Amino acid sequence: MKPLINRKDFPATQNSTYLNAASVALMHQGAANAVIEWQIDLRDYGTLHFDELAEEKIYDDLRLMAARLFHVQPEDIAVGSSATELLASLAWAVDVNPGSNIVSTEVVFPSTIYPWTRVVKDSRSEIRLAKGKDGYIQPDDVIALIDDQTKVVCLSHVEFGSGQRYDLKKFADAAHAVNALLIADATQSAGMLPIDVQDSGVDVLVCAAYKWLCGPFGVAVMYIAPELQSELYPGLLGWRSHADMWDLRANRLRLPDTAKRFEFSTLAYGSVIGLTQSIQYLLQVGIENIFAYTTDLASMLIKGLSERGIEIMSPQADDERTAIVAARFPGKGSAEVAGYLNANNVVVSQRGEYVRFSPHLYNEPDDISKTLELIDSMEINFEA
Repeated sequence: MKPLINRKDFPATQNSTYLNAASVALMHQGAANAVIEWQIDLRDYGTLHFDELAEEKIYDDLRLMAARLFHVQPEDIAVGSSATELLASLAWAVDVNPGSNIVSTEVVFPSTIYPWTRVVKDSRSEIRLAKGKDGYIQPDDVIALIDDQTKVVCLSHVEFGSGQRYDLKKFADAAHAVNALLIADATQSAGMLPIDVQDSGVDVLVCAAYKWLCGPFGVAVMYIAPELQSELYPGLLGWRSHADMWDLRANRLRLPDTAKRFEFSTLAYGSVIGLTQSIQYLLQVGIENIFAYTTDLASMLIKGLSERGIEIMSPQADDERTAIVAARFPGKGSAEVAGYLNANNVVVSQRGEYVRFSPHLYNEPDDISKTLELIDSMEINFEA
């Protein structure tokens, strides 16, 4: 395998063997520079450069890049401070009535389902969670929970623990059959695997910046299907919510007819510029290329771990796999293994009883070899 990119674009690769994109990816140099340069300009010039027009247009380039990433139109994209914030505002915008239900999984990342817990408490509805086995969810078990009272199916496109990938179209069809919405959290997929939102049938998609998109903290994006944009009344409102944001009067509120209606507040504007830069970089590399490359790295890791008697918990079927590799080390606790690897400069995450590895475009085959050699140095008979 030839390296996919020049590792100089990710200076932190010089400091460690970093296999932790599913937690926090290494930030692209151009993204970091953009954030810093904006802050310095604000320090030195205040609003002389970053004037009212610049503040009004600050999201335009990011909407364009996100639209290209998801194969939609810029007006379908809203920008916020975090995926959780955007999802919380959306949850209050959906008409959830007494006796209805929200469907998800018990292994979903908490922030994907927590916003709905407050909604169902207020509306006297319920949340239904499909049960998993060893972190794996049978897709049909999710669909079996959907009925005529389902309002929303809210899933992670890729489960954070195991890396299991869902066929969004299958869930969209099941949700739409009962007039429910499919809402997907793409935080663990966008930037690592191709996403065509229109082909998937998803109604709403949210995504944070600091994982596979190699961007900064403090910014996120949300896609909303065109037919929903004028129907949803955001749960969070602020001074940017009015269609003419500089018409600063408190006695009226007219929301934009696009996804922009979910943009309500001042946020870390430098992070917006940084995420724009990182998405542009990833698009230039090619998301299809990134997915092929990272899954090849994951295959190398899976082969090496399996040869050492280490149990692979991530799905390996072509239609479910990703670059996330969750492994269970027989006879050894996940905290001890992850701690040993991290202490020796191979950066991974512990997630429950698993050690989670997540290589990205800046990794190379040598990183996998180093990781396996370090595991060998633990001198554990994993088959015992």
